[in-house]
Amino acid sequence: MSLARRSAMLATVFSFALPALVQAEEVVVFAAASMKNALDEVAAKFGEETGNTVVISYAGSNALARQIIEGAPADIFISAAVNWMDEVERAGLVVDGAREDLLGNTLVLVAHGKDAAPVEIGAGFDLRALLGDGKLAMALVDSVPAGQYGKAALEHLGQWSAVEGSVAQADNVRATLALVAQGEAPYGIVYATDAVAEDNVTVAGTFPADSHKPIVYPAALLSGAADAADRAFYEALSGDEADKIFAAEGFAILN
Repeated sequence: MSLARRSAMLATVFSFALPALVQAEEVVVFAAASMKNALDEVAAKFGEETGNTVVISYAGSNALARQIIEGAPADIFISAAVNWMDEVERAGLVVDGAREDLLGNTLVLVAHGKDAAPVEIGAGFDLRALLGDGKLAMALVDSVPAGQYGKAALEHLGQWSAVEGSVAQADNVRATLALVAQGEAPYGIVYATDAVAEDNVTVAGTFPADSHKPIVYPAALLSGAADAADRAFYEALSGDEADKIFAAEGFAILN
């Protein structure tokens, strides 16, 4: 093969490869800590299919919302509660028409270990007696959605005043789960999707759906989103492939 022909072929190859490299973009997502396992998988598949990179920051929805309002550079926000998304939208940071209720979840009581006895959460439920001298792990009850849902459920069941002094609060629901998994608290309140992500806990019981507000995860494209990859990932969150991943992790599909 002549040098001229080889050079022409290489030029053709690079003319196809170079635009793909130039077009690769980064999507920055702020997401509720309870989404980690499922969302990591959704992001990985999106990256494989598009060549774009999805960078995800996980924390309590309250902390993420405040960071976004204060100017943190995020393209997409997924909250574990409607109220924190409302705060971001009121600040004018949600793209018009680019917000939807994505997922639902269930609130459960988890116990340390793999073989804890089940309990019936309802009339006659005595959480104080169940705890004994131990602590009840919860996410921050005044700000983190999982903690807020949990406190509301305990108030509805007439249990909050009895256990309030025994609550060990954590910054987010995954930190709450870790307290129970490590045996630092015998019981904790988390989402059902968190419980399946940790082998060293048992779901002891499920809180009645009417004991707290519906657990809804709204997702939104933010005004700082600047490229096509941001919108593509936002739309992929409600696609069939993402739905399968979220459902496999125990989320209810709302979109």
